[in-house]
Amino acid sequence: MFSVIRQDLQAVFDRDPAARTTLEVFLTYAGFQALLAHRVAHRLWKMRFRLLGRLVSQGARWVTGVEIHPGASIGHGFFIDHGMGVVIGETTEIGDYVTLFQGVTLGGTGKEKGKRHPTLGNHVVVGSGAKVLGNIRIGDSVKIGANSVVLRSVPSNSTVTGIPGRIVKSIGERVPEEAMDHANIPDPISERFDLMERELIELRKKLENTED
Repeated sequence: MFSVIRQDLQAVFDRDPAARTTLEVFLTYAGFQALLAHRVAHRLWKMRFRLLGRLVSQGARWVTGVEIHPGASIGHGFFIDHGMGVVIGETTEIGDYVTLFQGVTLGGTGKEKGKRHPTLGNHVVVGSGAKVLGNIRIGDSVKIGANSVVLRSVPSNSTVTGIPGRIVKSIGERVPEEAMDHANIPDPISERFDLMERELIELRKKLENTED
């Protein structure tokens, strides 16, 4: 567990330029504190100490504002930026080096039993306020825009925005690590207006040529 915690700590320094010292991260970073509590709660959950695991997770929720069910599986290098309002459901599975921003929900869509929460691959970034709901698969290196609502599986190396979420960009290689933030999400509406403007310009040129 200690090697995993070291990777979680390193993830904070890798992805947050405001992080200065290890002591500061331990004492003031709510996302990191919630993750530490989850590592303990998840271990208790797997050992069948279910009530104790829930008590640990609920305590962390009150202190940090981050709710992670002890049954959720979280990989190495996980980072929650700021963290307030993040909710992660019981059957959620999260890969390695995933980043969530504040207000993200990884939740279910109803009262179904069994696997009812999403599975996130490696190097996924989920923007502020986004909702990823249901037993769906989010592939590796996917970027989900702020406030998007994702209800369907997303292939690897894609960008998703909107309500409901739709794929606005897909590439054949992993997004570079330095681009893995939710400020670099394309704006599909702006891109559509740009396309319409170019088409109007072309039509105007054709009309002018016809008049000549």
